[in-house]
Amino acid sequence: MVIVDWSKVNRKTVDCKKKREVEIMGFIDRLEKNIAKLEKRIEKEKTRVAQLEAKCESKKITKAEFCLKKRRHEERIHAWSARIRVLQGGIVREKQNIEEKAEEKEKKKEEKEKKKQKKGKKEKKEESEEESEEEPVEQ
Repeated sequence: MVIVDWSKVNRKTVDCKKKREVEIMGFIDRLEKNIAKLEKRIEKEKTRVAQLEAKCESKKITKAEFCLKKRRHEERIHAWSARIRVLQGGIVREKQNIEEKAEEKEKKKEEKEKKKQKKGKKEKKEESEEESEEEPVEQ
C-alpha cells in the first residue's frame, strides 16, 4: 500500500501549471521565432558561400569543387527560404482566423443587444397597453 501526501502533490501540480503558463507561447510567436532562426541560418550559409568564393579566388579550391559546394549551400538557402514563406503564410492565416473570431463575437454581442432592445420595447408596449386598459376601468 502506497501512502500519498496530497498536499505535496497539489503543490507540484500548481507549480507545473505556472511553468506551463510561462512556457506556453502563442502560435504566432512560435512561428515568428522559427522564421528568425531560419533567417539566421540563411545568413550563415551566405557567409559560407562568400568564404568559398574567396577560397576559389585565392586558388585554394578548384572551380568545379567550388561549384559543387556552392550548389549545396544554395539548395539549403532555397529550402529554408521556402520554409520561411510557408511559415509566413501560416502567420497570415492565423491572424485571419483571430480576426474572424473577433468579428463573430462582435456580431453575437450586437445580436444580443438587439434582442434586449426588442424585449425592452415589447415590455414598454405591454406596460402602456396595461395602463391604457386600467384607465377606463377607474372611471
